[in-house]
Amino acid sequence: MIKVEVNFKIKNSLLSSHDLQKLATAAAKREKKIKGIVEINIIGDNEMTKLNFQFRGKKYPTDVLSFAWSEDGFMKSQYLGQIYICPGQIKRQAKELGVNFTEEFARMFAHGLLHLSGHEHRDVKEAKKMFALQESILKDSNYVH
Repeated sequence: MIKVEVNFKIKNSLLSSHDLQKLATAAAKREKKIKGIVEINIIGDNEMTKLNFQFRGKKYPTDVLSFAWSEDGFMKSQYLGQIYICPGQIKRQAKELGVNFTEEFARMFAHGLLHLSGHEHRDVKEAKKMFALQESILKDSNYVH
C-alpha cells in the first residue's frame, strides 16, 4: 500500500492530492517496491534550482527530484522517500514536448516514484525498462491513451 502526503509550497498544478494518490496507487500495482508513505513537495523554480544545484551541481530548475529514505536498505521506515516537483519547469517541458501539462506532471510524478523504488536510466537497457513502466502507469491512470 502507498500513501501520499502532499505539501503545496506554491499554488498548484492541476493535480490534487487525490489525483496524486490515485497515480501512486496505480504505480504500486505495477511496481511492488512502491509502498509506504511518500512525501510530495510542489515547489517553485527558485527552490528547485537550489536543490538541483545542491544535489546535482546544476544551476537551473529541473522537473522532478527524488530522495529515497534508505537507498541501502539498512534503515527500515514506513517512508519510501521524498519527491520534489516543479510545475513551472514541467509546464515549459510540456510545451516543448507538445503534451498537456497534466499528462507531463503525472509522468514526472510516476518517474519520481520509480526512482524511489530503485529504477534508474543510466544506460539504454535500464532506461527502456523504466520509461516503459512509467508510460504503463500513466495509461493505467488514464493520463495517456
